[in-house]
Amino acid sequence: MILGIGNEMRGDDGLGSILAQKLSILENENITVFDGKTVPENFTGAIKRETPSHLILLDAVEMNKTPGHIRLVSKEEIANYSISTHAMPLSFLIKYLESTTPTKIMLLGIQPKNMDLIYETSPEVQESLNYVLKLFNHLLKTF
Repeated sequence: MILGIGNEMRGDDGLGSILAQKLSILENENITVFDGKTVPENFTGAIKRETPSHLILLDAVEMNKTPGHIRLVSKEEIANYSISTHAMPLSFLIKYLESTTPTKIMLLGIQPKNMDLIYETSPEVQESLNYVLKLFNHLLKTF
């Protein structure tokens, strides 16, 4: 299962949501994709019902790296980073899901460049989005 998170009105913060929308075309009986936007906690019921083996969260993560930097962030590290602009901290969401499902949870974070109130993704982050889309496209076609 994939859960994209972000606010598309805030520039690069929308990257998780954008990725989820584009990855939804790969959805099949083995892969479910949700666009959680700024309220990923609204999808906890669906996640619990589906009981996926893995849940991949996609979000903008402030890691003090070059814009567009991609990193798999362990759940233990999430509290060390500034994560997106959604209401509930991801650490709370992850703890709740871990206590209610056997799902393995991981976060794929991309370093944003600009999270101001603009509707455009920065070129650096767009390049990373294209890379992640190609990667997932390749990986998910094997399921």
